[in-house]
Amino acid sequence: MKVSADRPRLREQMTGMAFAAPFIVGFSVFLAYPLVQAVHFSFTQYPMLQSPMWIGLDNFRALMVDPDFWKSLRNTLLFALMSVPFTMGISVMLALLLNCPIKAPGVWRTIVFLPSLVPSVASAMLWLWLLNGKDGLLNVLLRNVAGVFGLQFTPPDWLGSQTIVLPVLAFIGFWGVGNTVVIFLAGLQDIPREMYEAAEIDGAGAWQRLRHVTLPMLSPVMFFNLIMGIIGSWSIFDVPYILTGGGGTNHAAYFYTMYIRDAAFIYTEAGKASALAMIQFLIVTVLTVLVVWSSRRWVHYR
Repeated sequence: MKVSADRPRLREQMTGMAFAAPFIVGFSVFLAYPLVQAVHFSFTQYPMLQSPMWIGLDNFRALMVDPDFWKSLRNTLLFALMSVPFTMGISVMLALLLNCPIKAPGVWRTIVFLPSLVPSVASAMLWLWLLNGKDGLLNVLLRNVAGVFGLQFTPPDWLGSQTIVLPVLAFIGFWGVGNTVVIFLAGLQDIPREMYEAAEIDGAGAWQRLRHVTLPMLSPVMFFNLIMGIIGSWSIFDVPYILTGGGGTNHAAYFYTMYIRDAAFIYTEAGKASALAMIQFLIVTVLTVLVVWSSRRWVHYR
């Protein structure tokens, strides 16, 4: 009787494993195995066309005295500090506006979401056309406006200047906030209306309702988007690479992922590139752990 009772359970387990098998195989082949190999290669000298040779921590020691490593690390850190708060703030603001009782809300939400569907290469070419230092649409417009008032004005080279290229790239990040806005909007619509009614009865104004009801109730969504923003900012590559031609003037916009790419495919140093990737993984992991640790103080769950 026990054997016959266990057969349906075993059949269910086998069926579940069969459905999960494609994911398990895909995860093992395309994620787990490459990750293990990258860890191994980070301790080797691997010119890609030859067999890897074990050198221990030499790759990591060499990076500690490599000026390009520290330059790319600094640029990526500064970009993340500018991009993540700016993107989060813009996303919350747009979500609050889209959550208001407006006419044709679906149309406005579609307009906000559509830019995030544009391929990154296409959007980069669009921004390159807008921000070109010589004949870009923005600079032509600024010169014409200055001419109308009889002023002499030389527009900046938005993507060629060493001082403003990182803020400009961080600003461009708002172009793809559609996905984040949709998540924030879903979080706003999940807040019980009764909480706003209770706050109004207590005499809370619009700002007080935003501060004491909306933002605390939206904090779990902020927590998720903050982690995703950190990961995204440390893996940014395609748009800055196209806009700056691989790092900009004096590598002012030379990001960490660009250095990994150059080490692997320009200098064919797969061991060095793997060491860079391991350091990137550790940085993102540490930042994520810090956010999770701090979330106990500012994330509120119902």
